[in-house]
Amino acid sequence: MADSSDELKRVPLFSDLNQRQLRRLRRSFKERSYRPGTAVVREGEMSGVDFFVILEGEASVTVDGREVGHLQAGDHFGELALIAERVRLSTVTASTPMRCLVMASWNFRKFVNSNPDVSWKLLQNLVDLLSTELKRR
Repeated sequence: MADSSDELKRVPLFSDLNQRQLRRLRRSFKERSYRPGTAVVREGEMSGVDFFVILEGEASVTVDGREVGHLQAGDHFGELALIAERVRLSTVTASTPMRCLVMASWNFRKFVNSNPDVSWKLLQNLVDLLSTELKRR
């Protein structure tokens, strides 16, 4: 199994970080496992302020009960929780056994303050999310 710092490097949001930054970032994450059928986050609920990176497994993304996406190892979700404490906009449910790295927003904010290039990548990612959503309408 790869070192989870290396796994973070494959996440587009963190791909430009050097090894020292990745190791520092990794210390802010906790590892969690989810069984198939477990809703990791639920639409409309204030289910925490966490950001998730999938290390192993797959998940479905639903909005209003309709599947709108599929996530797998290397994907991430919960970006909006990194910026604003709001209700979740979708439900993410483990389709297979899933292992994730999870970080609270306040830890991410500390990291971004000392690594401003990550905040730029986060903004780019949010623009991509908004563009995708607008195309669906």
